[in-house]
Amino acid sequence: MTGRRLTSLLAYVTTAAAGASLLAGCGVLPGTTGGSREPVTVMTWAPDGTRATNMPGMPAMAQAYARWANAHGGIDGHELRILTCNEQNTSAGAAACARRAVREKVVAVVGSYSQNGRAFMAPLEAAGIPYIGGYGISEDEFTSPLSYPVNGGQASLLAGHGMQLAESCRKVSLVRPDTIAGDKLPDLLNSGLRTARHASATDIPALEDAAEYTQPAGRARSKAGGKNGCVAAVLGERTQTFFDSFRRLPSDDDGEGQGGQASQGGQGYENTPRVRISSVLGSVSQPVIDRTGGARSPFEGAYVTGWYPEANDARWTPMRKVIQEHAFADNRVDPADAGVQTTWIAYTVLRQVIESLDSESVSASAVSHALDRGVRIDTGGLTPELRWHYEDMLGAPGFPRIVNGEVTFQVVRQGRLVAQKPGFVDVGETVLSAP
Repeated sequence: MTGRRLTSLLAYVTTAAAGASLLAGCGVLPGTTGGSREPVTVMTWAPDGTRATNMPGMPAMAQAYARWANAHGGIDGHELRILTCNEQNTSAGAAACARRAVREKVVAVVGSYSQNGRAFMAPLEAAGIPYIGGYGISEDEFTSPLSYPVNGGQASLLAGHGMQLAESCRKVSLVRPDTIAGDKLPDLLNSGLRTARHASATDIPALEDAAEYTQPAGRARSKAGGKNGCVAAVLGERTQTFFDSFRRLPSDDDGEGQGGQASQGGQGYENTPRVRISSVLGSVSQPVIDRTGGARSPFEGAYVTGWYPEANDARWTPMRKVIQEHAFADNRVDPADAGVQTTWIAYTVLRQVIESLDSESVSASAVSHALDRGVRIDTGGLTPELRWHYEDMLGAPGFPRIVNGEVTFQVVRQGRLVAQKPGFVDVGETVLSAP
């Protein structure tokens, strides 16, 4: 071989190698590990712009989480890709989101909200796609073998709320949605009341999307019996509308103008009777309290049962840091919102599952198999250790897949949701006792 040919060959090999190197780097995001592992695509859905409950912060939190993860090399070297979907609070919307998840071949639906479990779980089950960390609002989240809930859902909140109210309330009225899902709430609340041999609550069904609630508010106050009675409203986003109607009711005949809120140091409202009000996280949250007046809010003094530690707890610091760095200008992402918190915990589960796989590619079946085999998830104390092995499940009728049966008791003081008592309260046995 002549010197000229050898030089040309070396130049060709060098150029080809450089070209291959450039091709290998195509599409790699800054901060990732170089694209050696396949991207992971997941979906987060929630209703937005509807007349009932809206949860825009959940998809927004998912997007912020992905920006943070990808800025730090992805999850175990995998770029995290997020698809979002507006579930629209309808069964058709939920089914459409689920079909899109199947079509896009996502490995999981993560940190999402939907009341329409029957509509979305069937398509996911047919495609073998796991549903990780739903909000806990639909029964299917606690029955489907492909659902991995991170909290005890409405079941644990209502059972825990009954336990919380039994300590302080002489009589209880429960205002809840006049829906199939709402029909289950009285039995759950009463299971908690029974732990202290308390009488059952008066059940008051109400429209889920009413513009005002004067009639059910008046009945609830009457049945609560005035002083030392409690009115619990669990109406999702319409809970604020209910308590606005409640505070506008004419004064009781006893002339005790200031409300139960005043007994907790708040300002109260002139026409509110001495009846304590209460709710559960999701129907009442710190953002709602802030929007309605803070310490002068109708929620001042209210009892609230939640799934997680209070929003100012130091255990939320990592989430707050991610929001500060990657969603600072997005007012949909409020770190005190229970939906945002649930999405954060759900993505914590996804991250640890993917890390446990340590694989070049991640599939839906690999994720669900890892969860079924009992991978342990540490949420930094925001929940108990999570694991979805058979023996970890509560097995309650209607809610067999609950693995986290703990709640927190909170109260609104000076416009802030704070712990009424420290730590978690285990309500697993109480949920088991519900009819």
